Amino acid sequence: MSAPTRKRRWLTICALSASAALVAIPAGAAPGPGGTPFGARALARLAAERAQSAGAVTPRATAKAKAGDDGGDDGNEADEIAEGADQYAEARTSPGVVAPGAYGAAWNALTGLPRTGGNWRNITDLPYDSDDARYRDYDSNSSGGSGDVTGRMAAMAADDHGDVYAGSAGGGVWRSRTGGGHWQPISDRLSSQSTGALALDGGGRLWLGTGEATTNADAYLGSGVYVLSDPRHGTFSARGRVGGDELESTTIHELRFGGGKVWAATSEGVWSHSTKKLGGSWKLEFAPNPAYLPGGPLANDASAPYKNIANDIAIDPKDPSRVVLAVGWRSGDDYNGFYTRVKGVWTRITGGLGDLPADADNVGNVTFARSADGSRYYAVDQSPEQLNTNPDSGLEGIYVSKSGSPTGPWTKIADYRGLAADGSALTSSGYMPGVQAWYNQFLAVDPANARHVYAGLEEVYETRDGGANWSTVGPYWNFGFACWSIDPAKQTGDCNPTTHSDQHGVAIGRYHGKSFVYVGNDGGAYRRPLDGSQDASGHATDWTSLNDGTIDTLQYYSVGIGKDLTHGGVSVTGGLQDNGQSVLRGDDTVMGSDFGGDGGDTLTDPADGCHIAEEYVYLAIQVTQNCAVNDGSWVSDPSKVTSYNVAPADNATGEARFIAPITADAGNSSTWVAGGRHVWVQTHGYAIRSGDEWKSVYDLGAGRTATAVAASNGKVYAAWCGPCNNQGFARGISVGNEDGTGWHDITLPASGADGAVPNRYLSGFAVDPRDAGHVYLAVNGFSRHWTEGPGAGVGHVFESKDGGTTWKDISRNLPDVPANSVVVTPDGGLAVATDLGVVHRAPGRTTWRRVGNLPAVAVLQLKLGPDGRTLYAATHGRGIYTIKVRDLD
Repeated sequence: MSAPTRKRRWLTICALSASAALVAIPAGAAPGPGGTPFGARALARLAAERAQSAGAVTPRATAKAKAGDDGGDDGNEADEIAEGADQYAEARTSPGVVAPGAYGAAWNALTGLPRTGGNWRNITDLPYDSDDARYRDYDSNSSGGSGDVTGRMAAMAADDHGDVYAGSAGGGVWRSRTGGGHWQPISDRLSSQSTGALALDGGGRLWLGTGEATTNADAYLGSGVYVLSDPRHGTFSARGRVGGDELESTTIHELRFGGGKVWAATSEGVWSHSTKKLGGSWKLEFAPNPAYLPGGPLANDASAPYKNIANDIAIDPKDPSRVVLAVGWRSGDDYNGFYTRVKGVWTRITGGLGDLPADADNVGNVTFARSADGSRYYAVDQSPEQLNTNPDSGLEGIYVSKSGSPTGPWTKIADYRGLAADGSALTSSGYMPGVQAWYNQFLAVDPANARHVYAGLEEVYETRDGGANWSTVGPYWNFGFACWSIDPAKQTGDCNPTTHSDQHGVAIGRYHGKSFVYVGNDGGAYRRPLDGSQDASGHATDWTSLNDGTIDTLQYYSVGIGKDLTHGGVSVTGGLQDNGQSVLRGDDTVMGSDFGGDGGDTLTDPADGCHIAEEYVYLAIQVTQNCAVNDGSWVSDPSKVTSYNVAPADNATGEARFIAPITADAGNSSTWVAGGRHVWVQTHGYAIRSGDEWKSVYDLGAGRTATAVAASNGKVYAAWCGPCNNQGFARGISVGNEDGTGWHDITLPASGADGAVPNRYLSGFAVDPRDAGHVYLAVNGFSRHWTEGPGAGVGHVFESKDGGTTWKDISRNLPDVPANSVVVTPDGGLAVATDLGVVHRAPGRTTWRRVGNLPAVAVLQLKLGPDGRTLYAATHGRGIYTIKVRDLD
């Protein structure tokens, strides 16, 4: 069985011990007596990751050449994060490579549009409790111990006055003046809300490097580096950008200071700039393959984004002229390694580092940290060779240089086996500490104690003796520990709360005279006392979630709305990156989570908001008819399960996109359409209980997979791609009927011809409710002005009045920005979700206006409420917003 197939299997653990057996749960089946002690969704994610964690994370651009195949979905990533990143990037870059400046130009054009009336209202700016005791059905992660969560935090900074700064993956930078909590956004005026690095310099200025550099492409390229002179009171603005446009459209992994310079480790090499004079250009210090940089002869090569990746910079505190660069692509390349200047020339270090590897095969993603007194340097190193060959972990190790010099000699002080034995929740073969070290890394040294260190991988680890002993102070979750219980009265059993998994950012600061460590991860921001307490297992007893609802960086893929028949009003739900499915009932003051893991597309019954179908990934669909409300009693009585796995067969064969499309017929909510390689139809609505109830009505063809589906009164539209990356990218549209008749592929005119639909990712349909033959199409990516690839074309919104046979570009003054979703409003208007906000075309008009004043955040899906009066926007970084349709005209 291939890796992509294995990772789509529903698996669960049948015992609490580390040696528990893995068994498959058939679609719709409930666990047996004495079976799973906690959420199948939680276990599905972990077990699936274990099953396929080995192998290279090969960039799509080079997959064809290296593997000798068609460049399709070759799988083998460390977990679903990488697969989701690929899909997100493919949609925006295929059929080629996007030139720098595309998003900046789009943002300028969007902000220059006239505005509609009305204002957006954030409805998810309240606590989101991942352990909400109302939702403990077997597809939930509730009781895992993460508590209140929000979207992914990529970087953290803190001072000694109680000021804390959290940089999110897609929702900007936030400030707390109270040691965490009571947050305020401070970067909304920037053209990029994606954070790569945050750092306070010796003068108290806050430096922001935009463009998240976890190589998780559901965040965006940045627009450069910005400085805020008074971070305690001010906000970032375009005037605070450092240098010129040299770092636009890059990602920034770290910002480091030394010798009067700020150094930036970016996706296009290592750069430096004076910290005193902020004007003038950045200086390119080192790029291992400069021919692949913008303007170089190989800049448009498909592998160019992977050829100059820099991860960190270590500056000798005793001699700032001695600098070591950690450079390399996580999956391995000939240029990977450590570099330092020898006689003014950047030269690879080939030996003398001690235990720290110098060979390209074992230097991947690297993070440095030094002690305040300059006596020690620490490093964590992810190994491409381990990633490619070791199913357990990609971590090469954690190291210390006791000389304080970044050139060492270095001594290994931790490996994945040792960390697993120190209280980790990740002790089973196939998924152990560091399995996602290419994605999860941080290091921080106690300013008062050079031997006291925090390290972040999937979990949070602490050593107080320089690495001789480690404790897992922030385990992945509490599942599997003897203290765990699903009993809602105990919340997380007798276990102490932990952090969310997947660590990215760390900072140490003081508040009211006490020192705290702050960590940022896929669930937001958490803190504990720097010298905190531990239980007998080495787990911290004093984590506090800082996600109090005043910070909303939730990364939604989808939204669903239905009437709340119990509490009044509506129930709003949506699928999230690594934070499951949120549920907001009519009278809620706290959101709950009724499904765990990654949440994908969503269907909600307009007549009953507790009838929900939610995608995990790859068309793994779960359905509930009671909002998955459950007290956990299904553990001892399986008949009390109220969530059911109803995935169509393309889930098991791996022939669906990471976030695959599902929809209900606009004229009959009991008929659903889903798209993988096949177009699937089921007619039982929310009463479906088995994946066998789906019927394949059309085979799109081998190597093709659906990117969007829509249905109205029996007519179905399906957009597809295959291959879906820039190696031979192809796209198309198929049309037919729900009963399986009349299916055919539409012949789309060649690029440049009248009515041509661009050769780019087709991301959404909207069917006129009064005429099933009248349909609109949203097109992702950028026009040929920015995209180097065959047939990129122009336009983002197209209209057909003959059932898809012919199309007309109606983009007009719409900015050149990826379009994700389109909705026809009851009055005949048109709303389009883009990567930078929402635009609207009023009935009878031909031009577009900007809707409201959202920051530069991606809106991935738009839907209307049950009565058609309210438009809901699912943003990938700032939660869910609503606006009244009547205010748009």
